[in-house]
Amino acid sequence: MLQRGEYLFIRVCFSQTGHLTPLCSEIAHKCFPEEKLEKTRTQPSALKYMHNNITCMTKLYFLGGENVAKKDSREINEAAFRDAGETPAVVVFPWARASFEQAYKRRKRLFDYFRSLGACNVDFVDYSDTYEEINRKVECSDLIYLPGGLASVLVERLKNKNVDTLLRGYDGVVVGRSAGALALGKKCVVTKNRRNPTSKMIRGIGLVGFSVKAHYKHSKDAALKKLSKQETIYAIPERSALLYDDGCLSFMGDVYLFQNGEKTLAE
Repeated sequence: MLQRGEYLFIRVCFSQTGHLTPLCSEIAHKCFPEEKLEKTRTQPSALKYMHNNITCMTKLYFLGGENVAKKDSREINEAAFRDAGETPAVVVFPWARASFEQAYKRRKRLFDYFRSLGACNVDFVDYSDTYEEINRKVECSDLIYLPGGLASVLVERLKNKNVDTLLRGYDGVVVGRSAGALALGKKCVVTKNRRNPTSKMIRGIGLVGFSVKAHYKHSKDAALKKLSKQETIYAIPERSALLYDDGCLSFMGDVYLFQNGEKTLAE
């Protein structure tokens, strides 16, 4: 039986009527005692927010950030690879940086990392590839990986190449890290820093109906509470992840929900 304190734990989801869906009910009853299930069922949650905003059937991993050189989110990536079939064919979209310089070093690091995780093949999509070439690579893959960089650059390029449309119909696993995670959401939440003088939200490709903040730190709470009056936001620290699977959410590590100006631990 899974315990709440374990690193990966199951959450339950609700139908539009507010009741547990049959599949999630079966899973929940197996994994949680009845008294814990009742508490989860009645607890206010953003899962109710999700039901009118499901736009993607793909399993998505929103990774808040990782130092790839240190492989400090290996457990999360291992879980994604298991979901994609243990030895998946991986396709990477390294499009989130303004410049494509030094691409070989970053690609080599990802290639070696993913091979060590069990990937049978690691392919990279060049921005110069035709739509037909991109479509072929996507169709031959089990897992798509969107690395970090600049969310605005990544979103623009994904849309320009119609990759957002391909991802909506994709039946594998998608992992977004940092800017890659932001891009998958309804809006990308960018808080004030050295590059950005003000906090703002940029439209993502909208595979889900909520917005995402990566590299979350508690010092950003005031800005996120203000922005959450407009959009529901999941704030994901580095080395943590939010998993979206057919309308159900689960979490690896701590993830925070900002909604209607309030902050709670996502459950």
